[in-house]
Amino acid sequence: MKALLRILLLFFTVAISAQNTYIHCGKLIDTKSGKVLKDKTIVVSGNKIISVTEGFITPKNSVDIVVDLKNKTVMPGLIDMHVHIEHETNPKKYLQAYTQNDADVAFGSVKYAEITLMSGFTTVRDLGGSGVNVALRNAINTGKIDGPRIFTAEKALATTGGHADPTNGAKRALMGNPGPKEGVVNGIEDAKKAVRQRYKNGADLIKITATGGVLSVAKSGQNPQFTLDEIKAICETAKDYGFHVAAHAHGDEGMQRAILGGVKTIEHGTLMSSETMELMKKYDVYLVPTISAGKFVSDKAKIKGYYPDIIVPKALDIGPKIQDMFGRAYTAGVGIAFGTDAAVFYHGDNGKEFGYMVEAGMPAMETIQSATIINAMILKMENQLGQIKEGFFADIIAVDEDPTENISTMENVVFVMKNGVIYKR
Repeated sequence: MKALLRILLLFFTVAISAQNTYIHCGKLIDTKSGKVLKDKTIVVSGNKIISVTEGFITPKNSVDIVVDLKNKTVMPGLIDMHVHIEHETNPKKYLQAYTQNDADVAFGSVKYAEITLMSGFTTVRDLGGSGVNVALRNAINTGKIDGPRIFTAEKALATTGGHADPTNGAKRALMGNPGPKEGVVNGIEDAKKAVRQRYKNGADLIKITATGGVLSVAKSGQNPQFTLDEIKAICETAKDYGFHVAAHAHGDEGMQRAILGGVKTIEHGTLMSSETMELMKKYDVYLVPTISAGKFVSDKAKIKGYYPDIIVPKALDIGPKIQDMFGRAYTAGVGIAFGTDAAVFYHGDNGKEFGYMVEAGMPAMETIQSATIINAMILKMENQLGQIKEGFFADIIAVDEDPTENISTMENVVFVMKNGVIYKR
């Protein structure tokens, strides 16, 4: 009897391992060519795409699965290059920094991760949190919870009193003197140590706050906050550890220092000048516009008590300017990487960014390419992510309509597969 059970178990295991998924696509977005193809079959085995063929292929193996998306538009899983997966906007957020423990943050992040995945974003770049983001990434990678593939900066780097100094707004008895271990940099040696600490903590990349920010409890939202030498030290050390560097920046001077210092992406870019746009093209630096965040904070700043008083004038000033800057940067030929700053607005609304980009003058297909092949290249995953192609990870999503005809369809993803596993159907 035991021998028979072993044989049956072996048969079941072999059958399951041999199971393939056939996805019949009415329309398929080829992100490499920028074309919408028709009547294709994607065959997935394990976590990889093994073929993309003409027509609707019927599997010969009875254990294989067929997914009918003949009346949908299929594309690669989306990549959001700017999220904060640990938290989400709410009027009590500033108090929660003093009332929540890491465990509280972790349980909340599980929900935000799942919402993000179900919205079609199978990969994200997390640009700063408390360190829970590293554990969240690991839990997703080991299959403990559902969520997107995460590349995380762990804790963003700031200067004393700058955007991302974790003690901004605290009473003096609680301020202490945070340093490189806590992600606060003052000088070249601090800069090097802070990068190495992020490596030790398990980060995948580095994020700096090159200028003031809107939502920090500090007066300026745009002043430069790192010296050029500090940024160079960060970028040079990051390169030694295989990291690229993302730079939060609203003010123009801080952006120029970041570009000259060696960063790969500028986040937000609100007050970017034409001169800075030319520098970005010269040094192959990409803009991550986060238009959604700008619109959200400018709206919420009009609600009394939603943000601390010191934040309100910054939000009303900076927020409305991002979309216009983006339009000018795109027209000037600056490279665009899709990113939203989810958590500043509600997780799951990431897809609205596509519509805002189209409103500002970027063609719909190019917005999708920015969220797929461009972002995959920045993450050095261009041979694994961002395309529906043989040998690539089976990160596949679908929407009801053709986004090149109706971009708002990107706000309602109806099918999600990540690593060959169907999460939403």
